[in-house]
Amino acid sequence: MNQRHAALAIAAVLLVACGSSKKTTPTAPTPAPTLSAPKLDSPTSGSQQDSLRPTLTVQNVTSDQPAGTRTYEFQISDTNAFTSATIQKIAGFDATVGKTGVAEGAGGKTSVTPDADLQPTTMFYWRARAVQGTTTGPWSDTFQFKSKLVGYCRAGELYDPLIFGDKLDCAQFIGQTAFIPGKGLKILNGQSWVRYQLPATITSGEFSMDVEGFTPGYAGDKGKVFGMDNGQGDFVTNPYRVDIQYRGASGVPPGAITFRALYGSADDLGVRYEPDSNKRIESAVEGSRMNPAFTYYWRATWGSEFRVVVRDGGMNGINGREIYNFGVASPKGTYAPSPHIAYLGAPIGRSGTESAAVPNLTYRNVYIGSKPRPDTLGSALR
Repeated sequence: MNQRHAALAIAAVLLVACGSSKKTTPTAPTPAPTLSAPKLDSPTSGSQQDSLRPTLTVQNVTSDQPAGTRTYEFQISDTNAFTSATIQKIAGFDATVGKTGVAEGAGGKTSVTPDADLQPTTMFYWRARAVQGTTTGPWSDTFQFKSKLVGYCRAGELYDPLIFGDKLDCAQFIGQTAFIPGKGLKILNGQSWVRYQLPATITSGEFSMDVEGFTPGYAGDKGKVFGMDNGQGDFVTNPYRVDIQYRGASGVPPGAITFRALYGSADDLGVRYEPDSNKRIESAVEGSRMNPAFTYYWRATWGSEFRVVVRDGGMNGINGREIYNFGVASPKGTYAPSPHIAYLGAPIGRSGTESAAVPNLTYRNVYIGSKPRPDTLGSALR
């Protein structure tokens, strides 16, 4: 290497060494933004909605870094625990919804509308929070709203609130009935009843409702609270007759809660399921204490067992006193009426009006389905 090249090499080494000795000042990290909680704007807490897809609106949050981009997360649920986001309890309806990535709206407010119908006649809870970068802000307060008070009738499921005078397409009101504001539909005498023609037969399922107006010792015999059959011929001799009874003053015994379920024959005792006389006598003790001013929850389930449950406080009385709970194994026959007809009260059969509908009962929150009733369906009627 000649002297000129050697000098250049030494200079380059010195330059690198001198450069590496310079200290650089690290850039300070950008602090995470501080976000406020959104203020809920609408629907207001406790409001009644006329839609199954209400629009939710919040007032935009404040941020100490206002230039950042913000999105919002909304939650809607039939429980204030906001669990099980996006799980449907009834096919076609959402009971809990989680919506993320909603862009902040202009004009100081941000809104979102559910993509699917919410479960009808249900008390819902909702809240929101903002997200900016990797920072998630605090949740807002929680508001409540009631989804639209509406029923439906489709294969495998029927729901009828019976509150505001609306009638399902599959329902007939026969005889003298009246809507009682805030209470439900009242059957005024033993010659009146409600008839539902279900779109498809339900061979295993539930029939439940809230009822008030039980007067111990009313003038009747084997009065029917509700029932089912195939809608053909005499109700009493129908091969698919189901009747849930509250017996009147001439009943044996008066005040008894009992039932009879026929799985395909009115003559074959092997497919007839009912409590024995001892159980009827036992049930009359509680039945004679029923108060006409109280609401009671009645539920019948059928399939491999036929069972009736009666509870004080209505469907929403979670801790209501159990008045009646009795089931009979039903291993023979299949409950398969075609068509499948359900009744509030019952048609007048050969036994006459005293063994038809129980008079002066008021019904609401009626459910018939191949699956158990969702716990919160009807909670908007509280």
